[in-house]
Amino acid sequence: METFQKREVQMMQNVHLAPETDEDDLYSGYNDYNPIYDIEELENDAAFQQAVRTSHGRRPPSKTSLASSIGRPMTGAIQDGVTRPMTAVRAAGFTKAALRGSAFDPLSQSRGPAPPLEAKKKDSPEEKIKQLEKEVNELVEESCIANSCGDLKLALEKAKDAGRKERVLVRQREQVTTPENINLDLTYSVLFNLASQYSVNEMYAEALNTYQVIVKNKMFSNAGILKMNMGNIYLKQRNYSKAIKFYRMALDQVSSVNNQMRIKIMQNIGVTFIQADREKMKKAFQKLIAVPLEIDEDKYISPSDDPHTNLVTEAIKNDHLRQMEHERRAMAEKYIMTSAKLIAPVIETSFAAGYDWCVEVVKASQYVELANDLEINKAVTYLRQKDYNQAVEILKVLEKKDSRVKSAAATNLSALYYMGKDFAQASSYADIAVNSDRYNPAALTNKGNTVFANGDYEKAAEFYKEALRNDSSCTEALYNIGLTYEKLNRLDEALDCFLKLHAILRNSAEVLYQIANIYELMENPSQAIEWLMQVVSVIPTDPQVLSKLGELYDREGDKSQAFQYYYESYRYFPCNIEVIEWLGAYYIDTQFWEKAIQYFERASLIQPTQVKWQLMVASCFRRSGNYQKALDTYKDTHRKFPENVECLRFLVRLCTDLGLKDAQEYARKLKRLEKMKEIREQRIKSGRDGSGGSRGKREGSASSDSGQNYSASSKGERLNARLRALPGTNEPYESSSNKEIDASYVDPLGPQIERPKTAAKKRIDEDDFADEELGDDLLPE
Repeated sequence: METFQKREVQMMQNVHLAPETDEDDLYSGYNDYNPIYDIEELENDAAFQQAVRTSHGRRPPSKTSLASSIGRPMTGAIQDGVTRPMTAVRAAGFTKAALRGSAFDPLSQSRGPAPPLEAKKKDSPEEKIKQLEKEVNELVEESCIANSCGDLKLALEKAKDAGRKERVLVRQREQVTTPENINLDLTYSVLFNLASQYSVNEMYAEALNTYQVIVKNKMFSNAGILKMNMGNIYLKQRNYSKAIKFYRMALDQVSSVNNQMRIKIMQNIGVTFIQADREKMKKAFQKLIAVPLEIDEDKYISPSDDPHTNLVTEAIKNDHLRQMEHERRAMAEKYIMTSAKLIAPVIETSFAAGYDWCVEVVKASQYVELANDLEINKAVTYLRQKDYNQAVEILKVLEKKDSRVKSAAATNLSALYYMGKDFAQASSYADIAVNSDRYNPAALTNKGNTVFANGDYEKAAEFYKEALRNDSSCTEALYNIGLTYEKLNRLDEALDCFLKLHAILRNSAEVLYQIANIYELMENPSQAIEWLMQVVSVIPTDPQVLSKLGELYDREGDKSQAFQYYYESYRYFPCNIEVIEWLGAYYIDTQFWEKAIQYFERASLIQPTQVKWQLMVASCFRRSGNYQKALDTYKDTHRKFPENVECLRFLVRLCTDLGLKDAQEYARKLKRLEKMKEIREQRIKSGRDGSGGSRGKREGSASSDSGQNYSASSKGERLNARLRALPGTNEPYESSSNKEIDASYVDPLGPQIERPKTAAKKRIDEDDFADEELGDDLLPE
């Protein structure tokens, strides 16, 4: 208890109560300050004034005066055994004027505004230097702007002016300041801009000299990279060795950190090597042209009417020496033509420019007559690139030249117009080619092609035979005469032609297929299959050949082999509707309804306007027991084809058997459609009865003619209507110009060969399974 009382007494001692009359002053204490900082009473402080007037402040003052005046130790006073550091006698902000009664002004605010700055003299050397620097910079900028605007001459003039003024600036700066103060950046920019303007104005010598000034000055840092620009100039001058040298020097100046710049320089080195190869090719071609043949053609021309001289001339025209000279000239021309065809596409930016260069070089040599042959090669190159307009333009110019070139140009023009189905123009140019050179087998072949296109096969065969008599190795004529014999139903002769051609072209898929086709027409399917297997060994992914094999095996009754080849054909070309139809029928025969649905659905995608494919899909669903899916398919088919009677019949029967209310509505629609169909048939029948008498005679003659055509046709032509409607491909194989000058447009795998015919497929009509589907039993068998 006593302890508690003691604690209470202590707590009460620490509590201070405010008087009741006093109020809290929020701003109390703000005017309290240390008397040391009171400067208003300094004038009345005798000790301070004495210290200011005399050196009394340096003497140790008495402790009483120090305490009474400023309340702090005087300078040099000893307090607690420590001497106070010495300070300045004259305090900052106090002058003698203060003793004369002036106010205290430590910041000199009473003096008024500062006097104005002195104007700089415009004629001073420094100002002249600065003005010159400004003018030089402006000239450099104007030069760059003129260059970007395409005014190269103005850009060069501005760059020259900047260079002249910069030299004046350097001389003036040397007179005023030391050489170390010269503005090297400005000098570098002026010289670099001047060199660039020289280069774009193709003043390469001046540009190289300016770059040399920059590169040789060691005061310019990183100037070695400009050697790349010097290499570019040497490349433009086609001085490839120096270009490579400077590129490599620039590459040494670039650090490994700047990989992008190093890659670009190495790319320039590669381009330079390629350009150097181009120049080497050109020089080699010029050297080849300059090789002398040492053949004197004048000695074979009789200079006088002397009988003895004429006899000697006639004797040496065909001797062994003359034959050797012919062989030498032919070999030289062959080498020149081959070299020109090899280098023309690569020595310039385009093959046309390369051919033009070769033509100009040849025209200036002893082989002037080869220039026209090079022009024909140029036209043939345009043909290979499918630029027919350029090819026709060149050939029409050459068609006006001498007879040999005229024949070659006209032959190629005939081939061009034949491919464009303009048989009139093709025949016209073929006549020109034949008249210019009757012994040109290519011209005779193209003339035979135009006659073949008009259906005159006998006459076409005569032209092909004449081409073979002129050149027994003309494979185009031999191929086309085989097609002609096939058209004339002379199958043995056609087979003989293609077998001869097979001996020449062992791996020609077109020849192999034609042999197989003829064996098929001769009703020898085993031989046809054997030759088609050879075609598959050459081109294993041809869907037409595979479908043809499937057709032949189907005729032979080998369904498994037929399915294999039809499926392979479908795998490579899944859009052949005949192949899809056969595969669907195959799966129906084998009762794999689900797999058949896949093919019929694809057929409906390919031919969305044909109702039979959707009916077959619905039929397969119903056969597989999926009646709901079958009903949905029939309804969807009815929405797309509301006037199809067969679809309505199936809907009526299926809805009736399933007990659906929609059966009555579909029955009414079916009845209305059948009535409309009956009325339409009656109108057609009455129209025929009215005009039957006047047309009876013509119909009889037409049927007679058609019967004769049918009896005269071969078995291969008696295919179903859909196959006969396909575009025929038994077109002659076009040929082109003379092989001696190598200007022919020959493409052994071109589009004019006979393509594999589409195989006959098992036909499936929309009323297939109709009898069974309309029966009482709707369950799968």
